[in-house]
Amino acid sequence: MQNDLRVAFNRGDFFLHYQPQQKISSKETIGFEALARWQCPKRGMVSPSIFIPVAEDSRLIIPLGEWILREACREAASWPRPLTVAVNVSPVQFHHGDLPRLVHSILLETGLAPDRLELEITEGVLIDDFSRAVSILRRLKSLGVQIAMDDFGSGYSSLSYLHAFPFGKIKIDRTFIGNLEHNHHSMAIVWAIITLGHSIDV
Repeated sequence: MQNDLRVAFNRGDFFLHYQPQQKISSKETIGFEALARWQCPKRGMVSPSIFIPVAEDSRLIIPLGEWILREACREAASWPRPLTVAVNVSPVQFHHGDLPRLVHSILLETGLAPDRLELEITEGVLIDDFSRAVSILRRLKSLGVQIAMDDFGSGYSSLSYLHAFPFGKIKIDRTFIGNLEHNHHSMAIVWAIITLGHSIDV
């Protein structure tokens, strides 16, 4: 699959799918999340849950992640309404090179206003080198982009992350939101996280 991924990247077989982000109360669309998709000639449509880990292991996620970021910003800049576009940043991509400089360069290149870009990071970027990760996040925030904590509640989620950096959004892991109507424990956890977010102005 690593070989197929490299061939697909060089051939331009990847494309972006945009998932709307909506307010629960009004159903108003406030932005879109850019999601990479891979239509492989011999494998068919390959799920990101399968090819993204392979791309991370082979470090192909670095050029692929840069392409996703640039393409998402380029397309969002052409939208008739100034909605936000959210892009996932892999831990491998986060710690490679100079991410703030890359983001700044792409924003200048595409003409997208910084406050329309939302970068989604997982706790994985904070685990290995917490101080450096927070420094990178602060540099990104100084550019004017929005930073969201993705998959909160999974893995090693720690309140110290929320204490150390002012995230603009907390995305609760799907484990807790997939069956809210029938799982009272999940409902309680989700409400607790929402209340926590409101109390720290997220």
